Amino acid sequence: MTKGKKASVRALGCRLNQYEALALEGRLKEAGYEIVPFGDEAEIGVINSCTVTRDADAKSRNAIRRFIRKNPKAITVVVGCYSQMAANRVAMIDGVDFVIGNQDKLNFLDYLTEEKPETPVIIRERISRDDFSIGFVGDTDFEQRANLKIQDGCDFMCSFCIIPFARGRARSRDWSDLFEEAKGMVRKGVREFVLTGVNLGTYLSGAKGFLGLVKGLSELPGVDRLRISSIEPTTIPEELFEMMSDPECPLMPYLHVPMQACCDRTLTRMRRKYGMEEMVSFFDHAVSAVPNLCLGTDLMVGFPGESESDFEETCENFLALPFSYCHTFTFSEREGTPASKMKGQVPVQERRRRSAHLRRLSASKKMNFHEEQLGKEFEVLLENPKDGFYGGYTEHYVRVVVPQKTLGLENRMARIRMLTANPEFVEGSLLEYEGKGSVLSETEVLARNA
Repeated sequence: MTKGKKASVRALGCRLNQYEALALEGRLKEAGYEIVPFGDEAEIGVINSCTVTRDADAKSRNAIRRFIRKNPKAITVVVGCYSQMAANRVAMIDGVDFVIGNQDKLNFLDYLTEEKPETPVIIRERISRDDFSIGFVGDTDFEQRANLKIQDGCDFMCSFCIIPFARGRARSRDWSDLFEEAKGMVRKGVREFVLTGVNLGTYLSGAKGFLGLVKGLSELPGVDRLRISSIEPTTIPEELFEMMSDPECPLMPYLHVPMQACCDRTLTRMRRKYGMEEMVSFFDHAVSAVPNLCLGTDLMVGFPGESESDFEETCENFLALPFSYCHTFTFSEREGTPASKMKGQVPVQERRRRSAHLRRLSASKKMNFHEEQLGKEFEVLLENPKDGFYGGYTEHYVRVVVPQKTLGLENRMARIRMLTANPEFVEGSLLEYEGKGSVLSETEVLARNA
């Protein structure tokens, strides 16, 4: 019997893990559990783990131990990428009851027992390459801006990446299942989707590809905004540029393209599928086709064999290219990948120095991009207020905050003038908002939330 029992879920790592955590919570709610914040007392805890770096492994272990210390008698379930790649290591953590890999993690309840097992149970099946379905969990709580998983796994086999082993080879979500969830999310108040997966541009369900998917979601009634999360450089259809530049289309003018390096020698060793000449041409075309395009990237430093001149070349090209920012990653050896055995391993202290330098360059470019927005006016989908401010994002993925002078504006579109640039956000002033006449008074809001 689960009535009255409590459960908590913790997701480590990527946006995809965050999406899956909501699905895990939905499964628990359907089974009768009350979801409580991670760290509170609960009868069951589910940790959706990450293994992309050594630090991710450590953070996953810390989250597991934190739950067990708080809830020594609870059933502890560890799912996800760390479970897939290091199941026995996870099972050795005192207090872990179930270790479930990526193939079966959304079905974790099928394996649970009423009592804690005497020894940890490990479920780690081979990951299927077939299209998959998730289903829409109607009891899931969504905010106005939600991730939408469309794809999983990857076939690209870059020399540094553990993900094809942890999440399997590329496979796509069933078209009907995906749109059923999207429609259900819209009914629950979601107005903006962020397309999420491992290698989004390779989506192919039957004869329906990524471009068709984006067009289909753009035409879905109730979808006000659509964003593409990180997408591999060679998989981006240029037809998207016309959609991004069309003010009537919900596809936002934003691309996060993970280059990993801006140096041909390093890209070759990484086994990336492009060179700098090709990408310079692509980015030039993108920014000319899409006004005020926000273009971000991922860059990895300290890859085996990366000389000081290679690193300087990456920095120089990052500054020269029309990127608004970069996410900086320090190379982390992953057992089983070709890069872990390569010669020319860069000392850890040098990796950290390069990472810090590149982060400073990124902060400067991001601040410049924020300053370029000042004086302009943008539509922003307001989020739930926090600390006396509404937050949200412009179509170009600039974080904006405005004072909460009026209650009840969450999940409404507002027009905001950009006033003051900060490193991580821009302060703005609220000019107007939709449904102005139906704003609730403070008394009404308090009564509604009671």
